[in-house]
Amino acid sequence: MNNRYQQASFAFSANREDQLAADARIEIAFAGRSNAGKSSALNTLTNQKALARVSRTPGRTQLINYFALPEAGCYLVDLPGYGYAEVPEQMRAHWQALLGRYLLTRAVLRGIVLLMDIRHPMKDLDIRMLECCAERQLPAHILLTKADKLSRGAAGKQLQAVRGELANWHAPFSVQMFSSLKKEGLPALVAQLDQWMAGDDDAC
Repeated sequence: MNNRYQQASFAFSANREDQLAADARIEIAFAGRSNAGKSSALNTLTNQKALARVSRTPGRTQLINYFALPEAGCYLVDLPGYGYAEVPEQMRAHWQALLGRYLLTRAVLRGIVLLMDIRHPMKDLDIRMLECCAERQLPAHILLTKADKLSRGAAGKQLQAVRGELANWHAPFSVQMFSSLKKEGLPALVAQLDQWMAGDDDAC
């Protein structure tokens, strides 16, 4: 496996658009509902136990966190979990507006890894995220996380159901199963990220 992602390191956090990486050439963002397993997936991808903070409390990630890859100007971006209730309405509105602008206008954004708990996929806010991606034909790769929580047969049915829904979008969307606990699906995720990284002659 390419160890590019294992060399990721925390760079900085952002709370406003003017704080986003000015030197970025390629960004790949990780998004998902709170407690969908986003931090665990990032830690599994990078083979680091605490690169992204894991919490049982929904909404712990409340900043846009940048993780630098070895190649200059290439970042993994951890977006705030959405759907959490225990934050002030003003903060929730701020993040909704910021995430919407980020998804729709960030020129260096190469793709979104959208994490969904395999037991509860395609919720309303997940669909809104996909709508933002579809509007600009931004690639989105769905990780159906916590696949180890279901039997293989049940997990396969969920995968096929989501795949069937995505076929109606006419957008560059894909989906796979993933388990951070068992590191299942990791090679497929790495292959997708590598494909986005190699998207043009100036890629990392």
